[in-house]
Amino acid sequence: MTSEIRPQPGILDIALYEGGAATVAGKSNAIKLSSNENPFGASDRAKEVFSRCVHQLHRYPSTDHAVLREAIADVHGLDAARVICGVGSDEIIHFLCQAYAGPGDEVLFTEHGFLMYRISAMAAGATPVEVAERERTTDVGALLAACTERTKLVFIANPNNPTGTMISAAEIAQLADGLPPQAILVLDGAYAEYVDGYDGGLTLIEARENVVMTRTFSKVYGLGGLRIGWGYGPAAIIDVLNRIRGPFNLSNAQLETAEAAVRDQEYVTRCRTENARLRVWLAAALAELGVPSDTSLANFVLARFADVAEAEACDAYLRDQGLIVRRVSSYKLPHCLRITIGDESACRRVAHAVAQFKGKR
Repeated sequence: MTSEIRPQPGILDIALYEGGAATVAGKSNAIKLSSNENPFGASDRAKEVFSRCVHQLHRYPSTDHAVLREAIADVHGLDAARVICGVGSDEIIHFLCQAYAGPGDEVLFTEHGFLMYRISAMAAGATPVEVAERERTTDVGALLAACTERTKLVFIANPNNPTGTMISAAEIAQLADGLPPQAILVLDGAYAEYVDGYDGGLTLIEARENVVMTRTFSKVYGLGGLRIGWGYGPAAIIDVLNRIRGPFNLSNAQLETAEAAVRDQEYVTRCRTENARLRVWLAAALAELGVPSDTSLANFVLARFADVAEAEACDAYLRDQGLIVRRVSSYKLPHCLRITIGDESACRRVAHAVAQFKGKR
């Protein structure tokens, strides 16, 4: 008997998202550099708060996230009423597609953009539209040229994952000003904290009604395992998103740990400074070995090899040395490896292993 149970059209066309590998067979102490995690972990303040949350596991969390929203607003100079919190910034992205895109609509993103833009667009029944980049960098002109009367959302990550490249505030403003009137510009700021002095697009949001930013606690705050993100935008848009947000989408442990983390900006500064130092060192070390990368403003470098075969062979060699990096074929960069900036020991091990690999070829 044939089942008549069917998912919505397009759902089975979605390719499953695959995260960075975490283990290597036969290697008990492999170093994971595949998911852009903070090698220094969460701050001591955040860890202390999280450890106390065990005593309230029986309690429902707040539905309005007021305390965390106020903390985020205090630190970043925002209006707390226009902050929305979610299960990672992924959930905010999903809310935006759910609320503003559907069958017959288009969602734009760049060719090497975060895979969740396509997935969330398709889950909402919208048409994903991939727009070419210029030398692995967002091309504002190309995005504007791709817009139509069907365009509802335009996603860009700034800095971008997996390229690490970034466009200027002036270019973002040009993009926001040039969008058709029914479209929203979404600035994905997952890596914004790694850019000294960058507000993630706040100035643009305060001056316009068509810009939203998303942020995360998964990167510089070292809370990837807790899954906490947030968004900020015009009051009318945030009101819409809250109408589809689950009332208890974040637990007490998530809310209280994130509050402690965001208030510990001294720790964020230390992590940003150390990341920048090691990122410059690793990029230079790889370049000396004939493995170039674009200037990255995130917590990883995108190492470019001569061809796909060399990238795959280097990845296999690194894994054999207990070093797990990210192949990015799914991002249309099969000749590249994305390498998270680890601590100093990890960075030196990567450079040494790549040098050995190059010497064996």
